[in-house]
Amino acid sequence: QVQLVESGGGLVQPGGSLRLSCAASGSIFSINRMGWYRQAPGKQRELVATTITGGSTNYADSVKGRFTISRDNAKNMVYLQMNSVKPEDTAVYYCKADGYVAALIPFGSWGQGTQVTVSS
Repeated sequence: QVQLVESGGGLVQPGGSLRLSCAASGSIFSINRMGWYRQAPGKQRELVATTITGGSTNYADSVKGRFTISRDNAKNMVYLQMNSVKPEDTAVYYCKADGYVAALIPFGSWGQGTQVTVSS
């Protein structure tokens, strides 16, 4: 019952920048991990970047050096700064959060996705 809402997607030119945001709401005790995944037409959903409590991050090789994930724990938000975007980045981007709604009661929630299209 934790809900995630993404924003910031849209059309961007190759080499440009885009910033995605995701806000979590609902009955949340704690969020231990937040991340971004993407799915292009005809392909499986893949990890883009994740971050856990404490600041550790993990990036797909294809986006290292170009994308940056950040998190605002106080606001239950996560961001994805996308720089130097390429046409291959075109996909539906999904926000993911994992944590607990109460002690010993975990949750894993997905947002509905936001379309990112990189084209001239």
